[in-house]
Amino acid sequence: MENVIIEVIESKCSHYKAGDKIYIKDALIDMDKTENVCIMALQSFFPFIFATRKGVTPEQMGFGERLLVQCPDYCAPVVFEIKKII
Repeated sequence: MENVIIEVIESKCSHYKAGDKIYIKDALIDMDKTENVCIMALQSFFPFIFATRKGVTPEQMGFGERLLVQCPDYCAPVVFEIKKII
């Protein structure tokens, strides 16, 4: 399977707190494990889900050791880390 976890690293948003997770199972959001998926936040990590699922590393995508993205809502920023689950 090609599973990805998106974890909140820091948040100033009322929808997320540090440690919250969004689980991707193959090409679907696993809603049994995931609490919230904000459509604004989805924009920040959506482009990286497929690459992460296919094993492309953060370094190969131009990031450092960690793939960190920020929600585009600058009034209530949330930082997410995207990781492949092995």
